[in-house]
Amino acid sequence: MGLHPENDAASTLLEPAKRASRLQTLGNIIVTVVGTGVLGLPFAFRIAGWLAGSLGIAIVGLSTYYCMLLLVMCREKMASEEPLAEQRTYGDLGYRSFGNLGRYVTEVIIVVAQCAGSIAYFVFIGQNLHSVFQCQGLSLAFFIFMLVPLEIGLSWIRRLSALAPFSIFADVCNVLAMGIVVKGDIQKAVEEGFSFRQRTAITSNIGGLPFAAGMAIFCFEGFGMTLALENSMQERHKFPRLLAQTFGGITLVYILFGFCGYMAYGEDTRDVVTLNLPRNWSSLTVQVGLCMGLAFTLPTMLHPINEIVEGKLKIIRRNNNDSTGLGNIGIFISRAIVVIGLAVIASFVPEFGVFASFVGSTLCAMISFVLPATFHLKIFGSSLPIWQMASDSIVLLSGLFFAVYGTYNAIVGV
Repeated sequence: MGLHPENDAASTLLEPAKRASRLQTLGNIIVTVVGTGVLGLPFAFRIAGWLAGSLGIAIVGLSTYYCMLLLVMCREKMASEEPLAEQRTYGDLGYRSFGNLGRYVTEVIIVVAQCAGSIAYFVFIGQNLHSVFQCQGLSLAFFIFMLVPLEIGLSWIRRLSALAPFSIFADVCNVLAMGIVVKGDIQKAVEEGFSFRQRTAITSNIGGLPFAAGMAIFCFEGFGMTLALENSMQERHKFPRLLAQTFGGITLVYILFGFCGYMAYGEDTRDVVTLNLPRNWSSLTVQVGLCMGLAFTLPTMLHPINEIVEGKLKIIRRNNNDSTGLGNIGIFISRAIVVIGLAVIASFVPEFGVFASFVGSTLCAMISFVLPATFHLKIFGSSLPIWQMASDSIVLLSGLFFAVYGTYNAIVGV
């Protein structure tokens, strides 16, 4: 069918010893899904209300998991048709569904979405480091570009299994920092003796709901990594169950984090909740810890971008044994250019919250809901039962509607 396995740097056949274990895959899933968006959840709860925010997170989490399974099923269907081709990328699904146009549109959306997510990482880390060291008179751009050498070095690691130790370290940093933030939120809320009447359950501003939902979708980022994560696992047949367990835990943590943050700060909740923290050693440690965790998460976000860029440039050969070494040099240069380019763009982003909602409403909604449902309907066709056709159609139409309406609200403001 004219598929191009070279479009994926992970498409080379992985030896069993080089595949990720269950624990490594768990770490990669968490570090792929959990990112900067979680720290905007209290702000999303402020916009939508604590009840609407909690329900929204649960719905988005369940829908994202369902659509991830659709991608895996589509690749298994294609593998059964062409058993000699071991790896299928997101772009391959687009090609199978709509030919070359489908491949190009899919890959463009993935690249732009992953770039936007990576930019958000740079912006968040820069904002927090700028807040920590604001007395030094250094600009936000300085802290963003300070990350570039580290991220270039980490981006040169090619295999997801090799990135797993960094992912687990990042997970530990994020969990500890988030735990300290939640503890501080609860203490503040108890000390001030708030009541639920002082906090909005469901906002009366209808326009605020899609804005908050856009931030919620952005929290479940890294959707473009689904097929790479599944392919990197040693026991691939156990991936759906592991994904379900991980998503269940992440969703509960998201709800708790957003709820506690909003209850603590109410209408004063900022778009990045760590900026609400008092300037003491404890809060500064939290901010630095989160920045470290996200800095080691960023290479995983860059992985799909590098896959597609290198595939299009034809730098990576399938057997990956270029004796001249020119291929490796090309890889290093292209990955360095990607990191530098994203850092430059991040230095011009004005506000994290609006940016996150806009990305979630447009690009993340397309990747997470519209494309998987479309591929599933196209690839399986009439063989699908009526209930699943209906489910896929609802996901597809809802994703399109939300992308348009959510984008409008993110642009005009709430």
